[in-house]
Amino acid sequence: MAAAASSATKAPAKAGAGGNAPAEGAGSIVLGGKLKEKRGGDAECFDKDYDFAENASNHFYARALNATVHPMVKTLFGMPTESILIRYCHMRPHVNKEKLRELLHYRPKHFRWAGCDTFCTTTPRGKRSVVVIETNSCPSGQKHMPLLEESNEYGGYKRLIAPQQAGGQRLRRHHGLAQRRARLPGRVLPHRPGAPVRWDSEGVMSIRVAAATVEPTATAMPPPAAAASTIGAPRRVWIPVRACFRYVTQRPWSRLPVVSKTRVLNPVICCLAGGRNKLMASKAYDFFNGEFHEYGLTINVPETIQDVAKVEVPLYVKRFFGGHAVVKVPYGNAGQGVYTILSKEELDSFMAEDHHYGKFIVQSLVGSANWGSVSSTTKERFYHVGTLPTKRGRIYACDVRCMIHYTADGWRPCSMYARRAHEPLPDEAPAPGTSWACLGTNLSKLASDLSWSTESERLLMMDTKDFGRLGVAVDDLIDAFVQTLLSAVAIDKMASRLIKGGVFDKELFSSLNDDPALVAEIMTIPTIAEAAAAAGAVAGAAVGAAAGAAAGAVAEAVVGSA
Repeated sequence: MAAAASSATKAPAKAGAGGNAPAEGAGSIVLGGKLKEKRGGDAECFDKDYDFAENASNHFYARALNATVHPMVKTLFGMPTESILIRYCHMRPHVNKEKLRELLHYRPKHFRWAGCDTFCTTTPRGKRSVVVIETNSCPSGQKHMPLLEESNEYGGYKRLIAPQQAGGQRLRRHHGLAQRRARLPGRVLPHRPGAPVRWDSEGVMSIRVAAATVEPTATAMPPPAAAASTIGAPRRVWIPVRACFRYVTQRPWSRLPVVSKTRVLNPVICCLAGGRNKLMASKAYDFFNGEFHEYGLTINVPETIQDVAKVEVPLYVKRFFGGHAVVKVPYGNAGQGVYTILSKEELDSFMAEDHHYGKFIVQSLVGSANWGSVSSTTKERFYHVGTLPTKRGRIYACDVRCMIHYTADGWRPCSMYARRAHEPLPDEAPAPGTSWACLGTNLSKLASDLSWSTESERLLMMDTKDFGRLGVAVDDLIDAFVQTLLSAVAIDKMASRLIKGGVFDKELFSSLNDDPALVAEIMTIPTIAEAAAAAGAVAGAAVGAAAGAAAGAVAEAVVGSA
């Protein structure tokens, strides 16, 4: 997880920079407070003299630092929102311009920053379209994007953070205010004294800073005296956080409460509503398409079968998609839990695995001109447009990640990049067990020691060197932007359905996403309070009734009183 917090920021958090995907739960929190002594501790501190330009390698790929953005990409990012609208509707006269204008200026309640992985596809009849593969509520992309203006050394980081509101005030630079970064473990256990982040019973997040003295400011209130230290441990200071920028790559609902008083960009409800939940995203898209289809606005997605139990997977793969399909664990990311099925051997391999969750989605497979899924409704086969042929005549499957954010001018593109598969698309269906090599585009790679790395050699940036290999034009990029916009609006609307009166509607969520293994992972403020009480009870049993009362008090101070 990476985050930025309080009412002041200077440099964005650097979790995951340098090209490596962050380890599960890794991250940072940035908050305001005058730092008198910078002596290390539980939070990594960036002081007011932090020079972003001198540390640019922490925030961008080396290739991006030395790249020049392609003029066609720069054209898109420089187009006024109204110009994007006019061009999109000019190419699609059936679209209701006024309704699309409303969506371009739709003010989200929860989902203010989104990224979509899209495929540029076509059919044997030449019907070309951009298809949304998945939406991400914590998308990467800033570190891959060349600077649009040399004068803006922050690139997309500043475009994303600067417009955001925190407690009615803009996140802004402020001299004398330090920035802090704290790592979250794989799962935040709120009853564990060593946890670097805590949530109190009102849903306020605090970050722990060890061996550092913080002088409170108007925006960084002093922590309660009881929270400043623990028995037998070095002095620790807990600082409440008004707002934070969150970067969580796996199961964020197990680390952060769904509803909190601390403002989070993006809140976890966005993940549950579809930003990190492919099953709920599919339902959000269905609701959106049902509402806006009459206006010519539709989210283009592969044909999807929802709520599939493991035992049912072979039936749907054969019945609806002729044996060629994609099976997905709905809650994974970084390419995890995605199975391309083109043979009995690959299907048997999936069925032989043990899966923690009980529900899956089965989708049509976007392949090549001669193989892939045929829609059970339209009877058409969508296949990859792919990259331009290499000198050896090879075409690779590729995707385009489009990141957007909400601003005072409505939704705007923030960054873009593309990725290609390991192997080129073959003319005939790939051999059993090899389909992922020619279809999987994700760059993240999980090693045997559970560390993450990035296969950056397959990265295609939006620069003068790589962009031409994609074979896409400005209209394709505009299409990807609009599809990402529609997907973000759909998920924000779903999130709004799940939050009623500031309370997470767990009953509705469980009905829409009936997967007990997932529901059991969801972290809420009441569960934190219960964990704190349980921690006191366990400590009391261990050290005796008298000592137990004191231990319970310390546990409450560390994790937030119930």
